[in-house]
Amino acid sequence: MILLIGTGHVFDLSSALLKIFDEKNPDMVCVELDKQRYNALMMKASNPEGYKAAARQLPFVYRLLARFQEGMASEYGVAAGDEMLTAINYAQGRQLPVAFIDMNAQYLFSKMLRSMSLSEKLKLLLTGFGGFFVSRKRVEKELNKFEKDFDSYIEQIGEKFPTIKRVLIDERNVYMVQQLSKINEQYEKIVALIGDGHVPGVSELLKSKDVEFETIRLSELRSRKTSVSDSATASFTAEYREQ
Repeated sequence: MILLIGTGHVFDLSSALLKIFDEKNPDMVCVELDKQRYNALMMKASNPEGYKAAARQLPFVYRLLARFQEGMASEYGVAAGDEMLTAINYAQGRQLPVAFIDMNAQYLFSKMLRSMSLSEKLKLLLTGFGGFFVSRKRVEKELNKFEKDFDSYIEQIGEKFPTIKRVLIDERNVYMVQQLSKINEQYEKIVALIGDGHVPGVSELLKSKDVEFETIRLSELRSRKTSVSDSATASFTAEYREQ
């Protein structure tokens, strides 16, 4: 059984996630990261200056998105990606295996930029700069629209940014389902943290493969009121499983 948990990288979700993990008692934890992004998150926490120097070597669009996420995460009192580290920390503390099930981010962004038309690149650039001026209230409004009519929201993304939808959503859905299907053959109780926007697509693909799963969406996760466990902030290392 796979439990798909839809997350958002800019929200404070740690206490709710820890409660779910304790309830489900998984024997495998999967996260929507690749090894490189995991290492970057660890470097950001332990060596901020080194992280900034390394980040300057990344594609411009990748850095733009990262800066936006970090800015919004600070509005919610967290660092972008904290929910992924919480899951890895939980697994390490209980000696559970961890699988990084996402595609390599640098490869994805390089492929996306090569495939995009000039007009799509310009729209992305303008949207990206506009994102720096988006308020927390605006994020909440967009999230409500997304939760009420996911299909329409994704359709709008596809119309404005067809390459982004194909590369960053559709192709990653396929890849993550391939990884989850393999893992499902070896473990009985799996929790998988993925971006909430991936949950519908991944769910459909898992259904087509007759893989048993259940979901917890971001809206439910954010509504859970729990106390923060001390283990949420403990230091950790993790053995990773590269598929």
